[in-house]
Amino acid sequence: MSHQPASESPFLSTKHLTVYYEDSPVLGDVSMDFDRREVTALIGPAGSGKTSLLIAMNRLLELNPAGRSEGQVILNGEDVLNTDYPAEELRRRLSYIGSEPVCFSRSIWDNVAWGARVNGFSGDQDELVENSLRRAGLWHEVKGMLRKSALRLSGGQRQRLCMARALAVSPDALFLDEPTSRLDPIATGRIEDVLIALKDELSIIFATHDHLQAGRLAEKTALFLPSTQGYGELVEYARTEELLLNPENKRTEDYITGKHNKGTRYAT
Repeated sequence: MSHQPASESPFLSTKHLTVYYEDSPVLGDVSMDFDRREVTALIGPAGSGKTSLLIAMNRLLELNPAGRSEGQVILNGEDVLNTDYPAEELRRRLSYIGSEPVCFSRSIWDNVAWGARVNGFSGDQDELVENSLRRAGLWHEVKGMLRKSALRLSGGQRQRLCMARALAVSPDALFLDEPTSRLDPIATGRIEDVLIALKDELSIIFATHDHLQAGRLAEKTALFLPSTQGYGELVEYARTEELLLNPENKRTEDYITGKHNKGTRYAT
């Protein structure tokens, strides 16, 4: 039984959320609460359902013909999964950024302004671009090359550019899928600094293989592991310090200490 940390008024919840691909479950029966202006880490090995949870919550899963979900996703008291809630608006509010940053083959300025223009922004676009790049910790690195191609940027800069593009549309939460998995320690540190600064503004939910990164950034951490049936399941969810230092579940302790790689086999 996973431990659900207490939450007075979660802005986002899942209730018995199950995700399927080709009618086979890949993530089973997940119920979680997420608070405003808090960082939550989703840890676990590849194939444990972390990405599936993120894209099910903002309905990006619907773009895959083989994917579907059951259960509820509740945003500010409204079930956004089983109603006519506009998917585009949900994806704006719960903005997903993948581990491979997707930059358009346009200028840095255009990359940041694009989402805001699509969403009908009518204010000062130059001001919006600068503010978004500042919040993403990128302004001082690119302010002299805003009209240059975004494809000239390094991997870490591209990741922060994608964050700036998301911030430009005023999301309620950022969903980050392995945001530093392809980066060196310096680039990783810059992104972590940005996430720490942003948590006073919005909620952040990020997936990572690195439980030490969860310890550095997250107030709460959830561990996902493959079940004996082969699909991912939520094993434990708690305040980060409790989960890392005093886990309730033996499987959590084994994962944190690396014992799950020594004789314990999980389905993939």
